[in-house]
Amino acid sequence: MEQRPFLDFLETLGPPAWVPEWALWLTAAGLGVGLITTIISLIALFSIWLERKVSGHIQCRYGPMYAGGWHGWAQTIADGVKLMMKEDMIPTGADKPLFVIAPAIVLSSIFGAMVALPLSYGFYFAQMDLGIFMILALGSTTTIGVVMAGWASNSKWSLYGAMREAAQVVAYEIPLGLALLVPLMALGTFSLLDASHAQAGFFGMNWAIFQNPAVLPAFVIFWVAALAETKRAPFDLPEAESELVAGFLTEYSGIRWSFFFLEEYAAMFLMSVVAAVFFFGGFESPLTWAAREAFGSNTHIVVQLVCFGTIVIKGFIGVFLMMWLRWTLPRIRIDQVMTMGYKYLTPLALACVLVAAIWEAILSLF
Repeated sequence: MEQRPFLDFLETLGPPAWVPEWALWLTAAGLGVGLITTIISLIALFSIWLERKVSGHIQCRYGPMYAGGWHGWAQTIADGVKLMMKEDMIPTGADKPLFVIAPAIVLSSIFGAMVALPLSYGFYFAQMDLGIFMILALGSTTTIGVVMAGWASNSKWSLYGAMREAAQVVAYEIPLGLALLVPLMALGTFSLLDASHAQAGFFGMNWAIFQNPAVLPAFVIFWVAALAETKRAPFDLPEAESELVAGFLTEYSGIRWSFFFLEEYAAMFLMSVVAAVFFFGGFESPLTWAAREAFGSNTHIVVQLVCFGTIVIKGFIGVFLMMWLRWTLPRIRIDQVMTMGYKYLTPLALACVLVAAIWEAILSLF
């Protein structure tokens, strides 16, 4: 892990000599947590509004139009205020400590995963040589919170949803990780910053998707597995409103209920950024190339702003694709979910890894 960006930033400001080291560390940690909280909140606010508009237009209606003025941009803010004012109810017979802590575990998992997400070449929370490993490891711990919520709710609907989530994640994390091995072999790094830099070039010709013939099918497998990982349709079996009322969310209300959706939309964006970094160039785009040619360095403020805009646009293209699929495809049965994961995606992902390894071995001979 490379240096501490927020602590380094504080040290450049030249704090008084009497300020102890632990106070600088605490301030740096507070800056990082505050920024991650802000980013996750903004992602959720915009994504919820976007999903309402996308679903509306797909169904030949407008979606929110009045709250705040232009296309109902403040509708999500109004709903957030409403959720904070709602009564926080805990069912009789529920395991209260587990019921209370489950949403916090879900949200803290995505907080930890977001630490490994760089925003540009020169702005990141921590530069990690094993960044993608940390994202996958911490992202998978959200399942613990979901299972805990289903068990603690003392409801059959919640328990069924939690068990579905556990089975689904076990089935799809294997092809998810295997599919990511393909671009990792092509790019030669686990670091998101290094992976993006390895794809630098004019007009995307160095993107991983063009470097190895196995990368494109690996991306399709990764994307299907990411939909299951984030509980998005057609893999939203843990919630399944038509079957389980609201699944593991059935007994939650108010602000605790909103924590689960903050995590879901942040995870959608995170998986979309991971796909952009390891398959579609990361920070690299024709604009990035032009800015680098004009200003000569990845650390120049203009280049960093272009990098930030590029990764945000690519991330929300992925989020839009997830929403498009949700409002297009019907939910599949739980036995079909398991069959697809174990019987088809895992062997196909292994085949992609084998083809990618053979291709890289052949390239190394020349």
